[in-house]
Amino acid sequence: MDTPVSLWTRISEALSSLARGEGLATVFDRLRTPPERSVAFTIAVIALGAKLAKADGQVTRDEVAAFRQVFTIQPEEEGNAARVFNLARSDVAGFDAWARRIAVMFGPGAEVLKDLLEGLFLIALADGEYHPAEDAFLAEVARVFGLSDACFRSIRARLVPGAEPDPWMVLGVAAGTPLPDVRKAWRALVRETHPDRAAARGLPPEVVKLAERRLIAVNRAWEMISGRRGG
Repeated sequence: MDTPVSLWTRISEALSSLARGEGLATVFDRLRTPPERSVAFTIAVIALGAKLAKADGQVTRDEVAAFRQVFTIQPEEEGNAARVFNLARSDVAGFDAWARRIAVMFGPGAEVLKDLLEGLFLIALADGEYHPAEDAFLAEVARVFGLSDACFRSIRARLVPGAEPDPWMVLGVAAGTPLPDVRKAWRALVRETHPDRAAARGLPPEVVKLAERRLIAVNRAWEMISGRRGG
């Protein structure tokens, strides 16, 4: 029986095609449907993450290691993972080109793009700082992804340390919004964020873990608002 080809090996093969001169569009067109779509998602995280790691002018060991927060890398896969990162880092395409291709693949504003943006935030925060250049990078990626400014600010409020996340911002509603409308926004986010939906989209288990974290933050924000207002 043939040994199943690992995710990282398939990713490495796809990036090797890029290194041989195949266009980004050509490679991504081969990865439009599950299970290859999870390969495309992972490549996008790595490529954008490699470029994000340089956004503040330096690539730290912590930022490289941050991929372990998004992806579980088995010891036997570390060689492939390192090759993938180095290929992506040396790719001449700008980060906006990668962002545009992944947006086309999943559709502007798709839930999976929120997952990807959240993974990039984790990489940006891995060295313990959130640099203005990283903020500008992530804001532009969000724009290319077709995500609203409110969505971007909601993710930033949940993940960037330094202050208690604003529950209104986490839920994407204006402060003082009537409680029934807040409840409606909360329920919509719970449906969108549920880990089962990430799994159904054929995404890696690590992305499901991101969804679990996001769901906890969304529920906590609702509890804070409804508790304050007697809801």
